[in-house]
Amino acid sequence: MGRGLAQCTLVGLGSRPEPNGAKAIHGFRESEKSRWSEASRAILQRVREAAFDPGQALLPRGHVLDLEPRGYIKPHVDSVKFCGATIAGLSLLSPSVMRLVHTQEPADWLELLLEPGSLYILRGSAWYDFSHEILRDEDSFFGERRIPRGRRISVICRSPPEETGPGEPGQPPAAC
Repeated sequence: MGRGLAQCTLVGLGSRPEPNGAKAIHGFRESEKSRWSEASRAILQRVREAAFDPGQALLPRGHVLDLEPRGYIKPHVDSVKFCGATIAGLSLLSPSVMRLVHTQEPADWLELLLEPGSLYILRGSAWYDFSHEILRDEDSFFGERRIPRGRRISVICRSPPEETGPGEPGQPPAAC
């Protein structure tokens, strides 16, 4: 699913790490993209169809996160100020393990193996009530299986925060 998109996302990424106020992400570059190749737009349309209701408003730009092989994402819950009830991430280049841990009941947790080309969708309770993280290379196991980490790119589509109101009904934006 993501082969053509992986090549597209490499163009236009900055060469310096961007500041991250929450300090949750280490060893990364990020950007927001609104212009995609025709092949990438077709892939992103499939992401929208799988993850979002028809006509659901989305943030106008796709968030591209480029995580270096030694990079990782610490456990965190994203602020409701920045996105709404649904997030969809297309994983590219390297497999990784995402861990979800319930914020009130830490014994409730789940690990997801994110293979290149896989799509993860978090919404509702999975998004708001669980922290999420991408494990460091040295901690990257899925069960007993070691998952060596390389460079990982994810393209993330998000619904807008609730307070921003709905977008144009039936008119998804050109990007994610």
